[in-house]
Amino acid sequence: MEKLAVLALLFAGRFAVAADSLPPLVALTASPAEGKRIFAEREAGHCVLCHRVAGLDAPFQGNLGPALTGIGSRLTPAQIRLRIADASRLNPDTIMPPYYRREGLEQVAKPYRDATVLGAEQIEHLVAWLASLEQADGE
Repeated sequence: MEKLAVLALLFAGRFAVAADSLPPLVALTASPAEGKRIFAEREAGHCVLCHRVAGLDAPFQGNLGPALTGIGSRLTPAQIRLRIADASRLNPDTIMPPYYRREGLEQVAKPYRDATVLGAEQIEHLVAWLASLEQADGE
């Protein structure tokens, strides 16, 4: 049986992971527009440093991580959320940083210890925007 097919609930630090997904971190009506801003802005998530999205007006989109064009057609919001919060739960060798994990991190500057990179609300906004990116016919 594959790891991702296991339906048991695993407790991972501050949040519960079920299979390959993560339920909402906070009750919030998330804003896709705010998620798009977080994705692109250097002072926020700056996801665009490693990922690209076709049609996004952001210079210097990265190619270190996978392209996220159409991600909403491939993953559920709960699957997207887990990958943002802590992709190492699915792939221990990932180079993607855990944006919502505090425990088990190394070489963290003193001012940033005991803090997550993004807050729960920011992650929910990102999830709302990424989930809205559906593959167009012919892509």
